[in-house]
Amino acid sequence: MDLDELEGDDLEDIAKKIQNMEIRGAAKIARAGALALKRLVENYDGDDVEDLESELEKGAKRLRSTRPTAVSLENAINYVMTVESEGVEGLKKEIVNRASRFIEKSLEAKDKIAEYGGKRITDGDVILTHCNSSMAIGAIKYSWDEGKNIEVIATESRPKRQGYITIKELSEYGIPVTLIVDSAVRYKMRGVDKVYVGADTVASNGAVINKIGTSQVALCAHESRVPLTVCAETYKFSNKTTFGELVEIEERDPSEIVDPADFPEVNINNPVFDATPSKYVDSIITEKGVISPDGAYRIIKEMEE
Repeated sequence: MDLDELEGDDLEDIAKKIQNMEIRGAAKIARAGALALKRLVENYDGDDVEDLESELEKGAKRLRSTRPTAVSLENAINYVMTVESEGVEGLKKEIVNRASRFIEKSLEAKDKIAEYGGKRITDGDVILTHCNSSMAIGAIKYSWDEGKNIEVIATESRPKRQGYITIKELSEYGIPVTLIVDSAVRYKMRGVDKVYVGADTVASNGAVINKIGTSQVALCAHESRVPLTVCAETYKFSNKTTFGELVEIEERDPSEIVDPADFPEVNINNPVFDATPSKYVDSIITEKGVISPDGAYRIIKEMEE
């Protein structure tokens, strides 16, 4: 779902769509969060600056609650909310400007990552991707536009099957793509040249938090000596992890997997993300360039300056 499809939606409408996964992908979630705060101040018709500040804090809290693992959303909110203005109109103007700027920077980052990532793909490559990453897809499309003869293998990505979105987008673009079930990754890895995935969060130690199953893909790639590349904007890097805070792994409703009523005596878990250790990541492509996982800490410290 793109931002133009959120025409007329207020903050609560957007929050519900993020929470229900109508808006998917860390980058799109971040841009939607920035847009939600922008809509909040645009719809505010009071004249009490303290009341507006209170509404913004409540709105930010509501947005944060929708997807706790997505640091991109947290960083988007922090970027938009870092303002110093007096009066209602000044505050509204600052929030609108910062939200618009965040969205603009996010889209610029997407284009740069597509270019950097696409250049690292070579003619004849078979690329495996997991879930639905606009960053990874952008890089694949860039390489295709350069005339490279490539093929893509995409996982189904249970339980929400975001892989269906990936195969639809790539096939409509003309790129040869094969869909596999998640458990077929190790079997298919023997014919893969590169793995491209996205990220919801990058920790200070270079660990990557992404869609559940990413760590298994990474293990299979490592076993087969296939390089795994992560495509992620720098606003997905978590500064909290430099101080020892662990990334919260979101658990969603078991009904996304199966009807719990059919198995009343069974405990059903539905974790949405997992952590891939940095030793299984070959490189991370950001809008600032290609870094090793060890470079994540430097990126985070630069963001704090």
